[in-house]
Amino acid sequence: MRKAFVAATLVLAGLTAGAQQALWGVPQLISPELNPDTTVTFRLIAPGARTVQVAGDFNSSSQANLKRNADGVWEYTTQKLAPELYSYSFFVDSLRINDPSNVYAVRDVATVSNIFLIPGGRADLYAVNDVPHGTVSRVWYDSPTLGMKRRMSVYTPPGYENSTERYPVFYLLHGMGGDEEAWLTLGRASQILDNLIASGQAKPMIVVMTNGNASQEAAPGETHYGLKPPTIALPRTMEGSFETAFPDVVKFIDSTYRTHPDKAHRAIAGLSMGGFHALHISKEYPELFDYVGLFSAAIKPREDTGSPIYTDLDGKLRRQFELEPRLYWIAIGDKDFLYEANRDYRKMLDAKGYPYTYYETSDGHIWKNWRIYLSEFVPQLFK
Repeated sequence: MRKAFVAATLVLAGLTAGAQQALWGVPQLISPELNPDTTVTFRLIAPGARTVQVAGDFNSSSQANLKRNADGVWEYTTQKLAPELYSYSFFVDSLRINDPSNVYAVRDVATVSNIFLIPGGRADLYAVNDVPHGTVSRVWYDSPTLGMKRRMSVYTPPGYENSTERYPVFYLLHGMGGDEEAWLTLGRASQILDNLIASGQAKPMIVVMTNGNASQEAAPGETHYGLKPPTIALPRTMEGSFETAFPDVVKFIDSTYRTHPDKAHRAIAGLSMGGFHALHISKEYPELFDYVGLFSAAIKPREDTGSPIYTDLDGKLRRQFELEPRLYWIAIGDKDFLYEANRDYRKMLDAKGYPYTYYETSDGHIWKNWRIYLSEFVPQLFK
């Protein structure tokens, strides 16, 4: 009996040690390695692989071939990279995998990619620096218009909890397939706000990041529906429901947080679908927002959409600009598939004499641009 007990104890100890090793062990490789000359080296152990490639926005999303070195490790070093937050994945014999040596990853709809940050310049806004930090809360609110409890992410600036001040509010909207997590994980919104506020480039403000999918309570995996796969094919996204229900959000924020509940202290902006929402919400409720930002925005609704939100565009825009918003800001990349639609929209604004500010970048419909737009737009608010 004693021998059996000792044997069982040794087996249990071995299992425990194995579990601890799996839990606490460190990666065998450094990957990615940020080199002093701003090149980056990727490494992967894949002894049975015939080919290993890496793809990401550091290389225009084309695939680069890793080579097996003398130690049997697959390796690739990039050219010098500009400061930026980059994402990437490996392809082992055409099978897409994440880097097992890099725990830092983000989800964009249903795609999970690893990330790394080359510091310097604007990219320093995306880093967690030694500055006062705001607080991010996941908050549930009641939307009577949609008939459900819904979740949003709310950033409150450094010092909010210990002050009695009131703050302006910036409503920041995500794109198609995103949710209330997108601007935080992919857009680095809290880091950008922390750093701009700390440097004095931005006013302290509350930032509200809603879920723009009117059929969803919250981000995938955060509702009573369980761990459903994320998808871009969601109902009730750009057919008027979200815009119609948006006053529920404003009412909740003004009744829950210490805000300045007036037009001069409210801003709204969004990317792609969120820009579409910002455009139509701001014209539908022109008394709510003095600052409007359209980041790579979709402009027109689908032809089969019959919501009254999208009727009388001319009349609603006329009323909005009669109330003289302090900033109407349009930004897009010169390779964005929505570039022509935005150009046509600007021509219409020009023809009617409606003032706006235009900001153009290179590249297309990508998070690199949207982080730039956020970092440019925020310093212009509430001045």
